[in-house]
Amino acid sequence: MSKSGPKRRWSRRLERTIESIADAVGVNPLPSVSRIAREKRDPFKILISTVLSLRTKDEVTMEASKRLFETAGTPTRLKDVPVKKLERLIYPVGFYRTKARVIQDIARRLTDEFGGRVPDTVEGLLEFKGVGRKTATLVVSLGYGKEAICVDTHVHRVSNRLGLVETANPEQTEFALMDLLPRRYWIRYNELLVAFGQRICTPVSPRCSACPVAKQCPRIGVIRSR
Repeated sequence: MSKSGPKRRWSRRLERTIESIADAVGVNPLPSVSRIAREKRDPFKILISTVLSLRTKDEVTMEASKRLFETAGTPTRLKDVPVKKLERLIYPVGFYRTKARVIQDIARRLTDEFGGRVPDTVEGLLEFKGVGRKTATLVVSLGYGKEAICVDTHVHRVSNRLGLVETANPEQTEFALMDLLPRRYWIRYNELLVAFGQRICTPVSPRCSACPVAKQCPRIGVIRSR
């Protein structure tokens, strides 16, 4: 693994930056998986909805998850649903045919090997096909309330753009943020930066004119803004 850049230190200025972002986005509505987590408080539903959310818009994830859980809301029920029916239930999430097989395999393993209980560690969840580090950390943090920082493309991009970290990939960003952020921010940070990255600090042409921290932001990697 390459170096993750110079280590930053936590400061009152960084705290104000994060709180300004929180005030701006209000996290309302929440990202889809966060909404599902707060409504269901079920690690299994958080796990499956996170898998569905990959490469998929929030509103599509919410509707697909609702349809799926109305039919099969437990590992035991989901594992026995025919794959073709699963495809229809979760359509039009991205790569829905592949995901139908992935979630059925997850449900089958949970039922057969874990007594229907979702593992509560990142390492345990990474043993499942189709579960990456982002998904695992979301389940551990939102499903079990354990301290973890979930880093997706939004969190990785915005953290680097703000100069909070200097990293090459989301995994490096996760560990750099663990060194930087006080634990009280670990779970909350994902919700804030996903919403911020979707609405203001977008991948292309970020809305710098509406950004609450524009004056402090070095705009690393930004070529064109609005």
